[in-house]
Amino acid sequence: MVNVKGKWALITGASRGIGYLSAIFMAKLGCNLVLHSRNAQHCEKVLNEVKALGVEAYTVEAELSDMEQVEKMCCEIDKNGTKLDIILNNAGLQIAYRTEYLTTPASDYDISFKVNTTAPMMICYHFLPGMKERGFGRIVNTTSGIDLEPEQAGYSGAKAALNKVTRDLGLKYEGTDVMMNLTDPGWCRTDLGGPKAPNSPESALPGVLVGAFVDDKKNGRIFSAQEFSGMTLEEAVAKAEKQNGVY
Repeated sequence: MVNVKGKWALITGASRGIGYLSAIFMAKLGCNLVLHSRNAQHCEKVLNEVKALGVEAYTVEAELSDMEQVEKMCCEIDKNGTKLDIILNNAGLQIAYRTEYLTTPASDYDISFKVNTTAPMMICYHFLPGMKERGFGRIVNTTSGIDLEPEQAGYSGAKAALNKVTRDLGLKYEGTDVMMNLTDPGWCRTDLGGPKAPNSPESALPGVLVGAFVDDKKNGRIFSAQEFSGMTLEEAVAKAEKQNGVY
């Protein structure tokens, strides 16, 4: 299992929900953090809390539907001298639930793909060369298990695309210590999932994070977080490493 003490992780959407919980979890293990939100002020609370746990941390901001802002954020991390070891592409956007799904506007797809597919992949492309050069990296892209619901076509389509490109790119690094996998948190009571979701945000941990800790050189898997609910991190990683190399 990977020891993250002293390593640096970027967490997108770190100000609340599963991103916030992940930041606290990683900080307790000694991992230094770059905390992203649309507005850096939104991360002040979590920034103070992780620093109180003894790690280094700072905030960055970017609207993930704006690729210029995404690139600016990545360059800011570089200018700070941070060598990212781990990327948790947690942030996502559920644009709408269209009961009249045959009237779904094209903008649902445009916005959803920018936030849920393009932005996380631009982040991956930016930092993967450095990970490869240093011989270590862990990328976890957050997907969704939504299926057979045309009411959520923009969101589910974008996440399906993220699955595909993560798997395709990850297989280029198969057998190396640069690993790319996906996680599905399950339907949780977050701002995205809504109050009627059956699972608490806490139930998604440690499952949403196992991709940062597996050490078996296998890429392209989807780790369903709810399958690891209630486990210790060590138990979860051991279970995750038994999964096949591709989904």
